[in-house]
Amino acid sequence: MKIIQASCMAAITLCLAGTALADDLQTVVDPEGLGFSARRLARMTSWFEAQSEKGDPSGFVVGIARGGKLAYLQATGFEDHDKQMPMRPDSIFRIGSMSKQITSVATMILVDEGKLDLDAPVAQYLPELKDRQVVKKDPATGDPILLDLVQKAFEPAKRAMTIRDLLRNTSGLVYGVGDYADPGFGNAAVHLLYGARAPFRRDKPIASFVASLSALPLLHQPGEVWEYSIGYDVLGRVIEVVSGQAFDQFLQSRLFAPLRMVDSGFSVPQNKLARLVALPGAQPQPLSDGGVGKPQTFFSGGGGIVSTVPDFLRFCQMLLNGGELDGVRILKPETVRLMTTNSLPPDMHIAGHEVGPAFGTGWGLGFAVRTDPDFSLIPGAVGSFNWQGSWGTFFSVDPVQKLILVMMMQRSQYSENGFYFNAIRRLPYTALKVPEVSASVEPRRGDAENLAEYAGRYDFGGSTSSLDRQILVADGNGWIGLESVVAETGGLRVIKLAAAGPAAKAGILAGDLITAVKGASIKGLTLEAALHRISGPANAAIELKIVRSKQSDPLVFTFVREAVPSHSVQLQIRVADGRLIVEATGGWSILDFDRGQPTPVAALSKDEFYVEGGDHTRIAFTRDAGGKVNGAVLNPGRWEQRGALTQ
Repeated sequence: MKIIQASCMAAITLCLAGTALADDLQTVVDPEGLGFSARRLARMTSWFEAQSEKGDPSGFVVGIARGGKLAYLQATGFEDHDKQMPMRPDSIFRIGSMSKQITSVATMILVDEGKLDLDAPVAQYLPELKDRQVVKKDPATGDPILLDLVQKAFEPAKRAMTIRDLLRNTSGLVYGVGDYADPGFGNAAVHLLYGARAPFRRDKPIASFVASLSALPLLHQPGEVWEYSIGYDVLGRVIEVVSGQAFDQFLQSRLFAPLRMVDSGFSVPQNKLARLVALPGAQPQPLSDGGVGKPQTFFSGGGGIVSTVPDFLRFCQMLLNGGELDGVRILKPETVRLMTTNSLPPDMHIAGHEVGPAFGTGWGLGFAVRTDPDFSLIPGAVGSFNWQGSWGTFFSVDPVQKLILVMMMQRSQYSENGFYFNAIRRLPYTALKVPEVSASVEPRRGDAENLAEYAGRYDFGGSTSSLDRQILVADGNGWIGLESVVAETGGLRVIKLAAAGPAAKAGILAGDLITAVKGASIKGLTLEAALHRISGPANAAIELKIVRSKQSDPLVFTFVREAVPSHSVQLQIRVADGRLIVEATGGWSILDFDRGQPTPVAALSKDEFYVEGGDHTRIAFTRDAGGKVNGAVLNPGRWEQRGALTQ
């Protein structure tokens, strides 16, 4: 296993437009003028088309804006697969939990106006939620004591939950099993109780839903635990009480109409139903299923909104502009900064989901925010913010690159979404050009006499662009299936494993602490040093000592490394006809190197070559202390990406 690090630029040197006009988002302009390689951007079209050609029932719409201008808007596949109706750019999607960001903005409109206090108790606006009870925790383990409805193992809340708690998912509320929630949410007794006693009912208003919460306990003390929850649905009711308007009317008058989000709301009118994307296959009956074709009674601020890619691009552009679009101010600039800045302290306990220091991701007031410059599931620079919806929608905003990414599809299986989210996270960044690399270069002949020493496979981890800096676990010749780990004083903490990887199959779990490799302690080692201890060839055995929560004695696991899978960025280099040939063979193309397309490179100097066409990508080889080639660097310099020779 080796650690692969791609460097990123501190600030972009391209001159991009400042405040954007909404009209700039209506028509796709030349992407080259916005800093993209049109050829590399076309890879995204090919990728999504390939999924449709493989028979994927989901159609896709992808939109990309940069510097306030529309660089890409493409519809692929079918709006209704069964009826073979083509997808269109303005197809209407159920956006699921991307409703939360809209609800958070609506909440902050009232905060800006002085009508709502972020740190006021929720009960100040919703008296039915006062005097909350909290499930007691086992003092030995910290786990909640399973509910006994007779004994009532509750204790009073230490403090009231606040509006800020609702926005940052620290209220103590949870999702109930049976809601349209992420299947990853727990099925502990409290979640089951919420699902039974406070279900989402399409035929009931928000007020009734909130009233049903009054008799339910909180799972956590307010402010102590981050857990994804129904808090945004509660905020919808807060907005109704404070504004005096129904939540749907407030959104329409204060947000959708001013931003000209013409296809967004809680239902789809009859004259637009032809553009509503069908859900493939047999469906469960959650809140936001086919019922959006008629007016709603329950306005779910957590997951009930429908929208389009063009509408959501406008919403994101308003945020990127600091709360303004087309001369219409929705929020104060300082309010947007607050919302898109991490609000969670480092020691905040995280219950589930891909948020927290271990993922390089914090949570603002409604948004996941990248906090770690070296690793994050969110692409882009520190301060980039995003989220996704369970039906298969995703957006990301990178303030440094002035870049907005929006992808929408409709799927009923949330677990399948990550495959597509990875594509929209990677492909746009790999299409961004680095200006100085495109400068003309002059080849030098006769500098590549021993080409064979460069041959081999080079692994660049999972990042396709130096503008999307990450440290990723790439296992060299042998793969054990650790997708995310962090170095702690006691060793390596396992954050995420590949489901079918060797470590998972051996019985290692997320949360385990690796303290020794082959009997040698790794306590106190840096991340890179600890990963070096784990590296080794495929088909070779590895022994890990594990400390696991609730286990009194360490556990020892011995298993065999497997060959590296093809989900990382890899380059295969060989010699043919006296020339060095480079081909992307991993999961993704990178820079001028396309998957399945051998590309010759010309010698520029000793150990350095370049692509004569395209964007003149340079590749320089590195050597160890003994002078042996051990790695490669793409575009050496400020925007370089480093890979390791693995075979």
